[in-house]
Amino acid sequence: MKPLRLVVVLAGVIATAAQAALPGGVARAFHDTGIPLSSVAVVVRESGHPQPLFTHDAERPLNPASVMKLVTTFAALELLGRDYRWKTEAYLDGTLGSTGTLAGNLVLKGNGDPKITIEQWQAFMADLRRRGLQRVDGDLVLDRSYFKLERHDPAAFDAEPLRPYNVGPDALLVNFNSVRFSFSPDVARNAVAVKAEPPLPEIALDTMPQLANGNCGDWRTSLAAQYVNLGVTASAAFPGRYPRGCGEREWYVALLDTPHYVHGMFTAYFRDKGGRFDGGVREGAAPRGVTPFATMESLPLHDIVRDINKLSNNVMARQVFLTLATARHPPPATPALAIDVVERWLRDKKLSLPGLVLDNGSGLSRRGRITAGGLARLLAAADASLVREDFVSSLAVAAVDGTLQKRFRNGAAAGQALLKTGSLEGVRALAGYVFDERGRRFIVVAIINHPNAARGAAALEYLVQWVYQKAGHWDPALRR
Repeated sequence: MKPLRLVVVLAGVIATAAQAALPGGVARAFHDTGIPLSSVAVVVRESGHPQPLFTHDAERPLNPASVMKLVTTFAALELLGRDYRWKTEAYLDGTLGSTGTLAGNLVLKGNGDPKITIEQWQAFMADLRRRGLQRVDGDLVLDRSYFKLERHDPAAFDAEPLRPYNVGPDALLVNFNSVRFSFSPDVARNAVAVKAEPPLPEIALDTMPQLANGNCGDWRTSLAAQYVNLGVTASAAFPGRYPRGCGEREWYVALLDTPHYVHGMFTAYFRDKGGRFDGGVREGAAPRGVTPFATMESLPLHDIVRDINKLSNNVMARQVFLTLATARHPPPATPALAIDVVERWLRDKKLSLPGLVLDNGSGLSRRGRITAGGLARLLAAADASLVREDFVSSLAVAAVDGTLQKRFRNGAAAGQALLKTGSLEGVRALAGYVFDERGRRFIVVAIINHPNAARGAAALEYLVQWVYQKAGHWDPALRR
């Protein structure tokens, strides 16, 4: 029994030493929010210095939620280049007559563009018209072969299949496959004005809400929304009430499958630009060795990365992650090939990320894992990289923009922290750079994996404030 007792004592000493590494105030901040330190990992180190200021459980793989996007975006900037652009191409599968009528099909080939907005799509349709396409007598043929994916179940993650963040990646993803329903009081008519954008013919608007007196409150519940999503068609009804006090509100919903969403977008906006099309939609392949009739280019990668990290866009992150596969492998891109490319990149950079589980590269995953120490090493490498400015500027600024716009407003660290945040049920995390009062830059990583993780947000903010105010003159012996 004595050897066993000795093991227990040594384990307790090791655990106590690990906890003692945290400054007292930081440790108390987690304790006060009901988060045990056994569920926390922390690293703080001054940028450019090899040794951390302090760590706690830094090499235990934990779920980082959306902080995983830092791996994907840093890899993308280095492997694809800041000015990388995706192309969506239109091909004529038939003869274009002198009157602008295409006797055949129009083929759209996607190459994984992470962000095709309504405005970009409208410009694409206008370009087709400028090039002389007046009418398509055949069908719309979609080539989505650039990605090779298993069937996506939008309800699998959290049983919320209509949430836009649950939209799966696709080589021909347009407007995140989502519809924006806008609501506003029409006092003159004692009614509620409801508008769907984009106005897709496949989506029917049924019962409209009644205008009601009162404050806004839980306006979405008051609407009693009823969405029916059949993939090829969908409908939305709002048989409840909409309070006057709400003013204008928006609700984004993912409706239709990808082929029929793209079909609706083409039909609506090609007609809007004066074109004629009454055909159907089907899968197919773009002709090889043929110059595209028209091409739509994406925003440059550095702009895409900024959206991904500042706004924590999961769908865009997954598109970029899959595109990474093509940095070393010919298409079609798969998650396994993307993981292979990132792991090779990490080895080439001699970056140690033990226990890394990338899964889909976005952090919207229960399987994703990384260590706080690994993230700190990644951030140090990014800070010394040629893509440093694009990477750092993609992070949300405390109390200024992105996911931090409403955080740190009452603290001294406002405007002094550049961070990526992460949030899932049972997970809260942040990682990035914090400037202290003298302008020195510190790498800060903190991950909580605990059923009460949501309560730990205050402790994470305290850590950032502590780094800003005290990291530059902290005395480990005093642990203040």
